[in-house]
Amino acid sequence: MSVTLKDVAARAGVSRSAVSRTYTEGASVSAKTRDKVERAAKALGYSPNALASSLTTGRTKMIGLVSNNFHNPIFLEVFDRFTQGLQERGLRPLLVNLTNQTEHAAIDMLRQYSVDGVIVASSTLPESFAMAFQDAGMPVVHSFGRHGPNPRVDVLGIDNIEAGRLAAETLIARGYRRVGFLGGPPEATSTIDRARGFLDVLRSVPEIDVSVSYARAYSFEAGRNEMARLLQSDMAEAYFCGDDVLSIGALSALEGAGRRVPQDVGLLGLNDMQMAGWDNINLTTIRNPIQDIIASSIEQVALAVTEPDRKPKAHLFKCFVVERGTLRPLP
Repeated sequence: MSVTLKDVAARAGVSRSAVSRTYTEGASVSAKTRDKVERAAKALGYSPNALASSLTTGRTKMIGLVSNNFHNPIFLEVFDRFTQGLQERGLRPLLVNLTNQTEHAAIDMLRQYSVDGVIVASSTLPESFAMAFQDAGMPVVHSFGRHGPNPRVDVLGIDNIEAGRLAAETLIARGYRRVGFLGGPPEATSTIDRARGFLDVLRSVPEIDVSVSYARAYSFEAGRNEMARLLQSDMAEAYFCGDDVLSIGALSALEGAGRRVPQDVGLLGLNDMQMAGWDNINLTTIRNPIQDIIASSIEQVALAVTEPDRKPKAHLFKCFVVERGTLRPLP
């Protein structure tokens, strides 16, 4: 039979309420009593019941982690870092897969579990999606989201317009005169902003020809299929693929067609996922500081739970080019 709070109290020689206070955050208990309880609990192999504790504190310590990007390998890294970071703070992640779901279904699920807060982890969803959780009474932050001048929830990520500008400047600096943007789904906010920054810079350089195309998803297969289609027409000298996984799919299509990278076609990604640094890929890319964004997101959702009336902000992180082997070198 499982060890109960009563068993711990009897072994420690204290009241049951003393044991309860020992395991209730913020409750008053003397150091001597705490030591007795913890020794008894260790000897008996006792662990406090988290659900029972939530009835006392009104907090479940559960954080909904919501995303729609499960098909993108980079989110394996994202979820790994999020779950580790939350657990290190004594919080319990509840992962919600939005694929083929609406925010209403996610809201209903998270209400059932009485989560303390929500992290929306997506670069493709609009601010209104995260706002739906806040309107339902759940403190929320939007990681990798689209920032604006007056955000209604905390948004953490890079400036995707600036990332697009950086990509254009990177290709110009290497002397490319026919460049292409190969983005993700055209309706995704990250695609829209990365394309905007990219094209804003290139409009001021009329001697450079620019093409624009879109993959149906942020996935290897979609990137490969779109590059295979582009291979049937006049190719650009280099492409800014709006995501590493698209770049890796494009690389596969080019190599399958006998095109050399970067000698025949250059590729520039975005994110710097772990796979991008593998020797057989060696992707030149724009680094998205994912680890910093995740650490800050966890901090902000904890604040949103304890300080629900504070004013939300946009938290922007700098990105930079990681030089590898899929673009011609700088002159």
